[in-house]
Amino acid sequence: MQKLSLFLKESWSEMRYKVTWPPYSKLQNSSILVLVGALIFALLIGVIDLAFDNAMEWFYNAF
Repeated sequence: MQKLSLFLKESWSEMRYKVTWPPYSKLQNSSILVLVGALIFALLIGVIDLAFDNAMEWFYNAF
């Protein structure tokens, strides 16, 4: 239990004093960039899935 307590204290100290946190505006811009990238990726995967579904449906109906 003592090791866990020491780990938590050291982790808190490192996060508080040694980590360089970005300014809010940069964090906001990065978050928007990640959101847009995730949406584009989701749309791309959705289009590929739709095309694959249509191709498989066409293939199975052909026989």
